[in-house]
Amino acid sequence: MILSLLIIFLTCCPVSYSQNQRSTAILQTVDPGSENLSVERLNKIDNQVNQWIKEGQLNGASAIILRNGKIVYHKAFGIASENVPMKTDNIFRIASMTKPIISVAAMMLYEDGKFLLTDPISKFIPEFKNPVVLDKYNSADTTYTTVPAKREIIIRDILTHTSGIGYAQIGNAIANAIYYKNKINGGIGTPYSTLKDVITRLAKLPLMVQPGEFYYGLNTDVLGYLVEVISGMPLDKYLQQKIFEPLGMKDTYFFLPKEKQARLVSLYTQGNNKMSIQDSLISLNGTFSRDFPKTINGTYFSGGAGLSSTAYDFALLGQMLLNGGELNGKRILSAATIQIMVSNQIGELLMWGDANKTRRFGLGFGILTDYAERTLMIPAGSYGWDGMFASHYWTDPKNKMVVVFMRNIWPTEHWDYGDRIKPLIYQALK
Repeated sequence: MILSLLIIFLTCCPVSYSQNQRSTAILQTVDPGSENLSVERLNKIDNQVNQWIKEGQLNGASAIILRNGKIVYHKAFGIASENVPMKTDNIFRIASMTKPIISVAAMMLYEDGKFLLTDPISKFIPEFKNPVVLDKYNSADTTYTTVPAKREIIIRDILTHTSGIGYAQIGNAIANAIYYKNKINGGIGTPYSTLKDVITRLAKLPLMVQPGEFYYGLNTDVLGYLVEVISGMPLDKYLQQKIFEPLGMKDTYFFLPKEKQARLVSLYTQGNNKMSIQDSLISLNGTFSRDFPKTINGTYFSGGAGLSSTAYDFALLGQMLLNGGELNGKRILSAATIQIMVSNQIGELLMWGDANKTRRFGLGFGILTDYAERTLMIPAGSYGWDGMFASHYWTDPKNKMVVVFMRNIWPTEHWDYGDRIKPLIYQALK
């Protein structure tokens, strides 16, 4: 009863950015009207998120909208954990929203002349030499046969999910079984082992499809290890020095420092109009602590799913990209590099059988097509990526906007809230 009353109170009183203002904020907060957004119509976001919470579809959320490099909306709703109000500086597990960050890191090395997109990955990770593709699999005894791959995996394949590598834990049953048997994990909630240990084992296993086909998999974990190999630095240190510190991303980590752990939101599960805190994260061979990423001194830096962050921190990354690679006087990438990253790199290949061709894929980013513009109001050419625990991000070059909508909930019957919030935002444009 007390929890229900608290949720009702909190949904009626969302926390605005001004209540958690950073003393060293890089982004200026302005009245939405000064950037041609209607305050009255932005309230529709508040009303809808509050309704989702009241209906038991959501425990809480945090959202930020930038326009022309300024914060026009930054609010938190509901609860972060039982009896704990959500605040705008709460930290979320961003899962696959880690992927764009690692892709940026890799392309910084590309700009330094360290590799070509057409280089075989085996040039840097020899275990990938002479790849083979799964042919037949016997589920009774977990044996399989293979055929030679038609070609080597190139780095561009890793950046575009066209290498043929599958996903552990969240992939199909055969991929899950093969990877589980070989102690390959999906990167979520795994503090132990190292990228070198896991990726070199992965490299010796069969591909799920031939290189050149779109097949969502552990590619960005491989990319993270590539960053380590080329830079000579652990991935966490590389990101901290080359991206997070220059951009002012003070709350983005693989494993949270002790002093920031209290700000981590609980992972919830939702079903039958009821919310409850998860006892564990997804696993095939046991359970992971629901407190991940609170593990101190973890050593597995999953490039595909391992980071946690705030809406504000991720908005800084999005604004850097929108600015053509620079933010607050610090240049991360060139505008030319970002242009190829957010251009269609997979041609007419379908992502997950997307018959409507809603999205294409660049180098680490999903790119929305004109179908998304016709159905969700979000302009074609907008780009971003989402995370398994229902976090969503996109950059909209046409309207000079960056949007981050954070939740931590899995599983959920309402993944589509990430799309349903889009018209709520764009209808507020004047």
